[in-house]
Amino acid sequence: MRIIPAIDIIAGKAVRLQKGDYDKKKIYDDDPVAVAKSFEDVGLNDLHVVDLDGAKSSKVVDFGGGIKSRADLDLVLAHGVAQVTCGSLSVSQRSLVASWIQEVGADKIILGADVRDRKIATRGWLDQTEVSIDSLLDYYSRYNLKYAIVTDIHKDGMGLGPSFELYEELIIAFPHIKFIASGGVHALSDLDRLKTIGLDGVIIGKAIYEKDISLTELATYVS
Repeated sequence: MRIIPAIDIIAGKAVRLQKGDYDKKKIYDDDPVAVAKSFEDVGLNDLHVVDLDGAKSSKVVDFGGGIKSRADLDLVLAHGVAQVTCGSLSVSQRSLVASWIQEVGADKIILGADVRDRKIATRGWLDQTEVSIDSLLDYYSRYNLKYAIVTDIHKDGMGLGPSFELYEELIIAFPHIKFIASGGVHALSDLDRLKTIGLDGVIIGKAIYEKDISLTELATYVS
């Protein structure tokens, strides 16, 4: 299971939100590049970057935030990004995102599904839809979707543990999709349980910044 540290960026600073609330952001570092380097220094080779102000580019493993057009997609891929996460657009313009999966390859597109009570929230979690996570995954399964990051909004930034039951159910229902857990991780025991469930990866943010899990512990975990 891949360990994927997260960097959320607002106004060029590394921040974390609580349940996606922009009024409850905490700034952890003025230099996101230095933060990324600290992850690399201990052998964490994956990185999840979300630009909460919109689309920018950086050489990272996966990138999301404000991808709205093919031009945005091509821009970040041209700058060395390995994968692009499509969140809100995957709900509002399904056929467009489906065409990207077919045109640039399933290895390069990640479905970003932010879930509140199994229903998808979009636009930085500001808008709640009636689209279920199951129906969205079912749609993209027809186009050979390979990767999905699923975030339980109720868990994100709260340090109460991930949505283990949700991930178990999704893996059973969609065994061909590689799921990446996001939200709620606060201890190494969470990682052990997610690995047992069969997650492809887990994104860790606040637990690192608040020192609940040290980089040394994560380095040992992935070695």
